[in-house]
Amino acid sequence: MEGKLKRTTIAVIGGRKVEKSLLKEAEEVGRLLAGRNAVLVSGGLGGVMEAASRGMKTAGGLTVGLLPQDHKRDANDFIDVAIATGLGIGRNVIIARTADAVIAVGGEYGTLSEIAFALQLGKPVVGIRTWDIKGVISAASAGDAVGKVFAALESEG
Repeated sequence: MEGKLKRTTIAVIGGRKVEKSLLKEAEEVGRLLAGRNAVLVSGGLGGVMEAASRGMKTAGGLTVGLLPQDHKRDANDFIDVAIATGLGIGRNVIIARTADAVIAVGGEYGTLSEIAFALQLGKPVVGIRTWDIKGVISAASAGDAVGKVFAALESEG
């Protein structure tokens, strides 16, 4: 099907254990991405991943979870397409490779690895209260992050 446009895929990454304010931001990111007809990809587990997926699903969007485990049943309840990689944290490179761009919400070392992979692959990375490193575009809120990630993708186009 040559010439067919593909939907934009945005990875939403972040920690499993984060404060409520960041979970609210992640859920809003998911909701806003659904409004842009994007596909949300995440690690498919709890915390930021679940909150973003919840926002995406409640707004009618499509979610993909790239799980570190061997079983699809480990995905959070808001994942439409669960992919059990069995790769543990190695799945982080697949998340970065799959996404057209990344939005990081908070996060610890796993999030840092996903950010590093995405930057190495030349993908735009926007962050809300995440790692302050070269290449990460800082955003103040969910709306700011979604706007900046799509602006970065358009400037590449």
